[in-house]
Amino acid sequence: MSRATRAAAAVALLLLAGCAKDEEGPGRVRVQAGALDVQVQAVQGCDDGEPVRYDTTPPVIEVPQDTEITLTVPDSVAERGWAVQFFDENLEEAINEPLAVPDGEREVSVGSSADAVPPAFYLLVVENKGGDCGAWSRAWPIGVILPGGDLGSPSPTAPQTED
Repeated sequence: MSRATRAAAAVALLLLAGCAKDEEGPGRVRVQAGALDVQVQAVQGCDDGEPVRYDTTPPVIEVPQDTEITLTVPDSVAERGWAVQFFDENLEEAINEPLAVPDGEREVSVGSSADAVPPAFYLLVVENKGGDCGAWSRAWPIGVILPGGDLGSPSPTAPQTED
């Protein structure tokens, strides 16, 4: 299956899954880039005070060069605070410093300039620690492919965000 076909299938699944309510699980993160508008499920969260991993495959989106990517989180995440971390194409190694978002802010935009990131990378939206699960954070990974990029084989789950 080609990279474009995999990306199209992931986007189609996300669009179908985007009909769920924010109250289900840890909520969804909205990703907008140009005409693309998808909802992303978390790979880990907190249910009834217990850390949990969800059986979720990170979506992969293809984004034209120099396109802003806007991320919007649920109100509960904005209230606690959150950050965006940049990871390599295998979702294993951080490639930039996290972008902290001020408490209360629901939306942030990140660029897709080749000067700042490789042609394929993951964005990882991470809720600040300290909720019902203590050091465990909710996390939403998003694969991004720029022109000429190719994502490797990501880890089966996102990097753990606990201390």
